[in-house]
Amino acid sequence: MQTELRRTWGRRAHGAHRRVLPATTHRRALSVLVRATALKDNRKPRVVVVGGGWAGFGAAHALQQAGADVVVLDSAPNPGGLASAWKSAGGRTVEPGIKGFWYQYANIFSLVDSLGVRDAFTDWTQSSFYSPEGLLVRSPILQREPRLPTPLGSFLYTAPYFTRLPLADRLSALPLLGPLLEYSADQEAYDAYDKMSALELFRAAGVSSRLYRQFLEPMLLVTLFAPGHKLSAAAALDALYYFALAHQADFDVRWCRGSVSERLLTPWAAALRARGAVLLGGRRVEALEEAPQGGRPGRLVSVGPDGSRESWSADAVVFAVGSSAMARLAAASPPLAAQPLFAGFANLGSVDVAAVRLWLGSRLRPATPSNVLAGFEPGAGATLFHLSELQDEYRSDTSGGSVVEADLYHAASLLPLSDQQLVDRVVDRMLPAVDPSTPRPRVLDASVLRFRGAVSLFSPGCASYMPTCRTPYDGVFMAGDWIRQGPGTHGAKGLCQEKAYVTGLQAGNLAAESVGLRRRAVVLPCEPDESHIAAGREAAAALRRLGGQLGGALRGALPGGGRSLPEPLGGFTLLR
Repeated sequence: MQTELRRTWGRRAHGAHRRVLPATTHRRALSVLVRATALKDNRKPRVVVVGGGWAGFGAAHALQQAGADVVVLDSAPNPGGLASAWKSAGGRTVEPGIKGFWYQYANIFSLVDSLGVRDAFTDWTQSSFYSPEGLLVRSPILQREPRLPTPLGSFLYTAPYFTRLPLADRLSALPLLGPLLEYSADQEAYDAYDKMSALELFRAAGVSSRLYRQFLEPMLLVTLFAPGHKLSAAAALDALYYFALAHQADFDVRWCRGSVSERLLTPWAAALRARGAVLLGGRRVEALEEAPQGGRPGRLVSVGPDGSRESWSADAVVFAVGSSAMARLAAASPPLAAQPLFAGFANLGSVDVAAVRLWLGSRLRPATPSNVLAGFEPGAGATLFHLSELQDEYRSDTSGGSVVEADLYHAASLLPLSDQQLVDRVVDRMLPAVDPSTPRPRVLDASVLRFRGAVSLFSPGCASYMPTCRTPYDGVFMAGDWIRQGPGTHGAKGLCQEKAYVTGLQAGNLAAESVGLRRRAVVLPCEPDESHIAAGREAAAALRRLGGQLGGALRGALPGGGRSLPEPLGGFTLLR
């Protein structure tokens, strides 16, 4: 079967290639050409979005607001719905991976308000951090405390909750304030920090090994899903700043009162369909055979639910899939494989994840419903959720049991274990940590899911291989939580739902403009830096500029141009 969106296109004007236009003027001219061609064909400009979820639906949302004809192709059988293929041993449908909704998720909260489903969230909750030795720290709900300048408020209000980490170790983090002010001062600074590992940065700053082991590494394992020696220092600073340090309340989090698919994505998908978007599941996109470029359409090839080959023509394409899937797509697509940007995706790493959900015969009573566990498995981090407190489906169960989920990150060494071995690891090692008073519970049912390469790895040097929302093709755009970060990008950082949604909106707006439509989707910014942080960052940028000028003058005065002189400001201006 061949599925072909109707394709009638005008020819490029003879000799038009001879005139070189500025990039913005060139893009504007092409968008006018695409729009004129669509009007001539008596149709709207068509855009195909590859991938659903927060990024793909975000792009479709923006394109629909702009007036485009939108088709979303997703490999999941029911885009936006619960994947019925994931079942527990007892036949229960499972959505793996419990995701938090943080204080700074302004765009997602705005969307949810517009859908009328804001009651989908729990109240703000506390979280606990555990090691095999016991409780390390519990997070207070910081927005309920009088607001103090960052990071003073976070430091003072969390101090009573640390049980094992001495004050001297916590104070060893103070030298990191310099790098936090400097690392995104300009692109050169960001790239310098990106080339070193987070562990290198922490050691150079004099962070104590105990602070790293008991707090910083657990934070990284559950925000970027890898330990510090495998993470870019720039990405680690992005995540620490966005999730904890930019403002006092940033670490406050709430949870979905059911599966994200059912409570949020399903009503969103219904709203998109009601406004005319076409959402098609079971479509595995195999390649981009022709890239939309220069006002001419592109062509995608997918495999449908029945195994048939389908062809999709579009004026623009938005890819909203993960880095591993995008690397495979790029390798199979001649126009993409020919471009260094897309070929470079093969250099990006990924992280393995396991999700273990258990139905227990007795009631668990953890101090907090969400918990972070570090040190229970070498190199891996874990989160453990008491779903009987968080999700309505299980809260209403009166049988006296509990439902818990353990999500294990950086879990390559754990995936070869059998289902029973993984269940035993959770029951014997993790459950006693969060509730030491309860005897070993009987497991009534279990779901064990393994995901190789599930999330992107922000490894040292990765920024040079990550895309922005724009690509070398004027009709191809990118969205997702792995899109490049750095100076001038939106404040949502790291592997988070807000970043995926924001980049989806941004890519959708750009795609709309590329086909001659006006961008209409509003992207809400993060809360601005507090005044003292903004002043510190400006001072760091000024210091870098001054250092660069002095360094250049000194090199010019030295024999041989000062080639033996080390580069100034190599990512450690304030740290040094």
